[in-house]
Amino acid sequence: MQHIFAPWRFAYVSHTDSTGACVLCEAASGGVETLTLAADGRAFALLNRYPYTSGHTMVAPLAHVSEFSDLDAATLADLMRLAQRVVRAIEATYHPHGFNVGFNLGEAAGAGIADHLHLHVVPRWRGDTSFITVNADLRVVPEDLGETCAKLRRALGTPDA
Repeated sequence: MQHIFAPWRFAYVSHTDSTGACVLCEAASGGVETLTLAADGRAFALLNRYPYTSGHTMVAPLAHVSEFSDLDAATLADLMRLAQRVVRAIEATYHPHGFNVGFNLGEAAGAGIADHLHLHVVPRWRGDTSFITVNADLRVVPEDLGETCAKLRRALGTPDA
């Protein structure tokens, strides 16, 4: 079995402030500086600070919830509705050929932020096999996160901060 390491993500997924707040809880109250794209009821969306591709977004409940089974129906509906809006915004902005959309539930399943449930929306393009990451320990993201954030906030109808 081969192992592919992603050390560039460690600083992000292990970050806590002096109060012990999680990265997603901190971002929920933020705006452009936290790469937050939009909020919808009980959910919010933000860019992944260490994306796999341009537009890689996370959608999370505003509440600090770790268990999928603990989400109430209203929060789940808001989460999925916002994920759908994010997919549409990415489609309109970047025209990907497909998406990976899903949860990594728990550390054993690959959740980098296991204590705050979140859904990943990752746009994909044909022929984008991420070979450079495997061969060169390098991730190529062709656009600055600030520019991606501005484009997707416009596509989502989020006012400028």
